[in-house]
Amino acid sequence: MPFVHFTLAYWCLFVAALLPIACAAIAKAGMFGKPKREGGFDNANPRVWLARQKDWRARANAAQANSFEALPLFMAAVIIAHQLGAHQGRVDILAFLFVVLRILYIMMYVAGLPTARSLVWVAALAVNIGILFIGYR
Repeated sequence: MPFVHFTLAYWCLFVAALLPIACAAIAKAGMFGKPKREGGFDNANPRVWLARQKDWRARANAAQANSFEALPLFMAAVIIAHQLGAHQGRVDILAFLFVVLRILYIMMYVAGLPTARSLVWVAALAVNIGILFIGYR
């Protein structure tokens, strides 16, 4: 049996899949253990609790939703690039760049920098499209 390993691009898929969870953790940070009557996290109704949040917590929750939305295209792009036999080094670099851009996007979203955030979103989308078509001949 040949030795099989994850490519860097596959590891990037794993990291990208964890980004929404990281956003949720950011939105809930510091609210565990705090009484509900004082605005503490309500694990019985987490979506209702998140919907009531304001400012950076609300933006972290929105970043979570957007991270889930970006995930299917990224997964498909990496898998298709692998299936088409795209140059592995290029796929790896672009996948890594996508994850870095998504992390920057989340940081800018939480910080309330909408214009910069949108520019990073466009760049990440362009990288994702690049991954999708890198193996096309």
